[in-house]
Amino acid sequence: MSKFVIAVLVDNKPGVLMRVTSMFTRRAFNIDALTVSTIEDPNYSRITITISGDENTKNQFVSQMKKLYNVKKVKVLDDDVTVKRELMLIKVKNTPETRPDIMAAAEIYRAKIIDYSTDVMSVELTGEPVKLDAFIKIMMPLGILEMCRTGIVAIERGTDTMINQE
Repeated sequence: MSKFVIAVLVDNKPGVLMRVTSMFTRRAFNIDALTVSTIEDPNYSRITITISGDENTKNQFVSQMKKLYNVKKVKVLDDDVTVKRELMLIKVKNTPETRPDIMAAAEIYRAKIIDYSTDVMSVELTGEPVKLDAFIKIMMPLGILEMCRTGIVAIERGTDTMINQE
């Protein structure tokens, strides 16, 4: 199965996200990640969706999204010309034994320690999903207490934007 990152430009109005997500349920699409926020033009929001599946699943998904009234543009983002990032906050058990390993891993992964107590250390990490997965793998034996991830946000390289493309 492949992963596809799809950018969707929608009207920034109440209920639009609900209509988009209810389409997932009606059509039985499984979503790996979904992020949404307003863009530089406050009349629109951008939804970045990550789905797993084959070419047929991707094509069906795009086709169904384009049929929704408040959807203005749908674009499958090509890995070769797209910058993808994800944010993770992770809370790890802080003991005198684990502290040096947590701090060393944070430095190597260019993470930021955002909260520190004698029992717990919270770390902020951004990067490609593979980088976050690798950091989690290193933190597991040290004692992950809690974590949350944003899901992928992605933007194409170059001058094209979701609004200026026809």
